[in-house]
Amino acid sequence: MTEWMLYGATGYTGRLVAEAAVKRGHRPLLAGRSADKLRPLAERLGLEWVAVSLDDADGLRRAVAQVGLVYHAAGPFLHTAQPMVHACLAEGAHYLDITGEIPVYQMVFGLDSAARERGVALLSGVGFDVVPSDGLIRYVADRLPGADRLEVVVDALGTGDGAARVSAGTTKSMLELIAAQGNVVRRDGRLVRIPFGAAPRRFRFPHGERLAMPAPWGDVEMAYHSTGIPNITAYLAFPPTLVGLFALTGPVVGLMLKPAGVRRLLGQAVDRLVAGPSEAVRDRGRSWICARASRADGRRAEAWLETIEAYQFTAAIGVRAVERVLDSSLRGALTPSQAFGADFALEVEGTRRYDALPG
Repeated sequence: MTEWMLYGATGYTGRLVAEAAVKRGHRPLLAGRSADKLRPLAERLGLEWVAVSLDDADGLRRAVAQVGLVYHAAGPFLHTAQPMVHACLAEGAHYLDITGEIPVYQMVFGLDSAARERGVALLSGVGFDVVPSDGLIRYVADRLPGADRLEVVVDALGTGDGAARVSAGTTKSMLELIAAQGNVVRRDGRLVRIPFGAAPRRFRFPHGERLAMPAPWGDVEMAYHSTGIPNITAYLAFPPTLVGLFALTGPVVGLMLKPAGVRRLLGQAVDRLVAGPSEAVRDRGRSWICARASRADGRRAEAWLETIEAYQFTAAIGVRAVERVLDSSLRGALTPSQAFGADFALEVEGTRRYDALPG
């Protein structure tokens, strides 16, 4: 039996994961909706493939029944995760995905008991969203017992050099998430909405200072499960001009994206215009994360992580996550750090953690 399936194999990230898997000696079953797209990829990599729609519940279960694990890379996950999770539970297969979408994390954790009963693991966010940040957060939280406040800052989208940093799939997932949820932080254990562009701040990194603003990064949910810290704010670094634009339009961004027709038109434009980072950008790109835990007595712990470009990291760590799950007895819904520990991201070559800023 083929050990695992890669669904969404022909997408931007899916192709990278497929190539990384083959390099590490894996032969995943490639899957997705389009036979015309799957066939040439499978032939190039010498792999088996199956075309099946997520709307075809019976066909999806038959496909999942062939494997012991599904690595799900087809977004927007707000629309695609649930049918795949339920197919995995029905057929007793582990489920992994690469989403950063908070409602999907909540859905998955709501199925923890069902997963334990079926003897399978459900792990969302096993890519750049959110393996490196979740691990770094766990690292600083373990150094400061009793922490009640957490800040995490991600600098991975570029700061104005003009190079494309995100794929079409990521962009469309962002649009869906903004429309469905808006911008959120965690306060006293609960998710609280705030406007986009609110309260930007500057943060120091080993490579310099960056301007960042609160964003609905997946750690607002995942870090709560990993650490229990009740107050969490996630920040994304953006070019100052974009931060200023969000400050002007933030209160109405979600309303503008509410109509499904608007998102559909924007999604079509994204498919035409957004190709994702080029190979050259991926090869030279670096990603940075800062995590800071604090508590009421003023004590704090912080650390930084430097790693390779985000999509390259996702492909590298995703295959390692598959290996870990297949070689383990993990059960239930878990965060990456609960499943693999705080140091998992360090297995990717080119990743380094800092306890203090250089100089």
